[in-house]
Amino acid sequence: MGTEGFFHVSKVMMMNKALADFYEGCRAKAIMLALEEDCYTGDITTLATIDPQEGGRAVIRAKESGIVGGIAVAMQVFAACDSALAVVPHCSDGDAVLSGDLILELTGKLSPILVGERTALNFMQRMSGIATRTRSYVDTISHTGAKILDTRKTAPGLRYFDKEAVRIGGGVNHRVGLFDMILIKDNHIDASGGIAQAILHAKEYRENNELDVKIETEVRSLDELRAALSCRPDIILLDNFTPALMKEAVLNVRSTGLTVLLEASGNIGLHNVVAVAETGVDFISIGELTHSVKALDLSMTIKLD
Repeated sequence: MGTEGFFHVSKVMMMNKALADFYEGCRAKAIMLALEEDCYTGDITTLATIDPQEGGRAVIRAKESGIVGGIAVAMQVFAACDSALAVVPHCSDGDAVLSGDLILELTGKLSPILVGERTALNFMQRMSGIATRTRSYVDTISHTGAKILDTRKTAPGLRYFDKEAVRIGGGVNHRVGLFDMILIKDNHIDASGGIAQAILHAKEYRENNELDVKIETEVRSLDELRAALSCRPDIILLDNFTPALMKEAVLNVRSTGLTVLLEASGNIGLHNVVAVAETGVDFISIGELTHSVKALDLSMTIKLD
């Protein structure tokens, strides 16, 4: 069984128009909220110093190398500030940029450009940072069949943007939230009285509610792995396994002939991701992609007409 389609928010969204509409609404609301918190009663600096009819040109450039993300979001920010602004992208989300490269060019009234500057840059810098970090992981394990996943460790209210940035960087989205996958973790296992009970309850719930979702369970040992396999979930998450133990787990699962996919998680970074990927797991989830973001340095400069 291939791994494509097990995790990918865009595929979920294409299958569910209501979910797609929800996330489009989340994006629009997040952008408006960001503008409102920055400009509660108006941009008094711009109002005090710039003629509202003054026109000009602005450019956004990279100040360091990386993978650019959030161009479409920035364009939406500036459109919200002034729909008459001409906004021209000079590269696409996912493109590699070098310091000094031109990313976005704006022409029109300077006041709305200045109002939207920081909000647009905040989104772009965060998303570009996530995309850049994701690409480094993807490239590092490109010789294997493993795919890099994100997690729900996102900035509250910014999950749409964080997960979009992971996709831009070449990663794959795990579940969007608590509603689109049954993911049984250690606390669920302990509260259910064991891993087999938790999986069987999940399967019963899925069937009774006619849900088209995957069931994944976390396991903390080879004993739990064997117990999970007896119940045949769709995916098994190997939590905090060493690469050696992970390889043994992969061999155990493959020897059964079952179409169960394996995900590795816990204390994985660039220092050991190759060793993890080479064990043969299908997925590797990396929390730091979104919970420890280093923004990519971008800047905007203005030129008068």
